Amino acid sequence: MGPVTRAVFASRNPGKLRELRDLLPDWEIEPIGDIEMPEEVGATFFENALAKARFALTLDPTRWVFGEDSGLEVDGLGGAPGIRSARYAGDAATDEENVSLLLSELDGVEGEGRRARYVSELVAIGPEGVELRGTGRVEGKIARERRGTDGFGYDPVFVPSGESRTVAELGNAWKRENSHRAAATQALLAQVGERALEL
Repeated sequence: MGPVTRAVFASRNPGKLRELRDLLPDWEIEPIGDIEMPEEVGATFFENALAKARFALTLDPTRWVFGEDSGLEVDGLGGAPGIRSARYAGDAATDEENVSLLLSELDGVEGEGRRARYVSELVAIGPEGVELRGTGRVEGKIARERRGTDGFGYDPVFVPSGESRTVAELGNAWKRENSHRAAATQALLAQVGERALEL
């Protein structure tokens, strides 16, 4: 199989697209475009990521496709917001609204209750039908207030384990090496290597 350079990412999230392009510089990755995505009905991040990738493949079976689902799990909230991370404060919620609700729900919660993790499931499907999966997790805790300006989503309130700053303070260079999406991408590329596919 020749070098893979073109792919479709089944997402209209500009932050995720930017990060995936940074993580896979040898790929020419395009967004899915102005197409209504199917409703996320999976019970897990992986189920939703797989469904997105399979949907994109029906639109263009000649190129590789990527599907990704990710979010935040907070111990003190029973794992919420989880798969509803992007819609935590409502289906049309902004990042600001989601973070505000999260901080409100954690008001008064101390210690272990503020433990959290970022989770990313990344699925790639090739024109020949091979399905590859990468999973990434970053453990941490939820800060008491927003700090930092880089990133998106819950980055201003997520402090990775071993760090004192939020992801939004650590910045995009840190994310390229250490984020849950970076870990998922590396895990997926390891699967590519195991299958002896040439990138």
